[in-house]
Amino acid sequence: MPSFNLENTEEILNKLENGELRSAEYKNSAWQANQDVKQAILVAFKKGNLTPMGLECNPSHDRAPFIDKHTIPPRHFSLAEGLRVVPGGSSIRRGTYLAKGVIVMPPSYVNIGAYIDEGTMVDSHVLVGSCAQIGKRVHLSAGVQIGGVLEPIGQTPVIIEDDCFIGAGSVIVEGILVQKGAVIAPGTTLSKGTPVFDCVHEKQLAPGGAIPPYAVVVPGTRPVGTKYAWAHNQGLQMKCALIIKYRDEKTNANLVLEEALR
Repeated sequence: MPSFNLENTEEILNKLENGELRSAEYKNSAWQANQDVKQAILVAFKKGNLTPMGLECNPSHDRAPFIDKHTIPPRHFSLAEGLRVVPGGSSIRRGTYLAKGVIVMPPSYVNIGAYIDEGTMVDSHVLVGSCAQIGKRVHLSAGVQIGGVLEPIGQTPVIIEDDCFIGAGSVIVEGILVQKGAVIAPGTTLSKGTPVFDCVHEKQLAPGGAIPPYAVVVPGTRPVGTKYAWAHNQGLQMKCALIIKYRDEKTNANLVLEEALR
């Protein structure tokens, strides 16, 4: 791995912002973390000095609405980029990429290294964590939490592929891959420790495995099991996720309204 200095770290952050580099890439039929990029981000934090930030800084520069590493200032955008970042408390951090047609509703937070592709909606109270990769025409509904993975640098971040719909209040963390066209119902939690049962094909997915293309996933519960006798006798349940169908014409029709509202 190359050793980074502040100068080429700055260049890497610039390339992340214009889409020339990504912190994770699809190569050899699989998503892989770009370890050099993630290392550069960590170096930017390490070499940065705390400094006041914000338009309201007073002349002495000792007080400001924000204090952060000087190497990671907030993003600024131009009309030429063809996206909307609606006023009202959102923060888009340095080293993020927002493609043409992206809409960010307030308040939302997009962390360093994240990539959001064309036509995606980031609704209110959404977190897009560090290095997360969001595809084209994705809808991240209100309150969605997409986890970030900076360390370990070899770990792939959360990936949401093209044309997915992520329902309100869903939480997707720990490098989970949601493949093309999947629909995640409101309130669903997906992590490496969340069992996912495919009720259509009558099987359990591998732990931490990818959500299949066009799957419709809803929150569910399952019995604790006889391993924990007391909990089993109490009828206690644990969270899981259920694939109850794969997208069809009815599912697509229900999602057309979202496009019309935009």
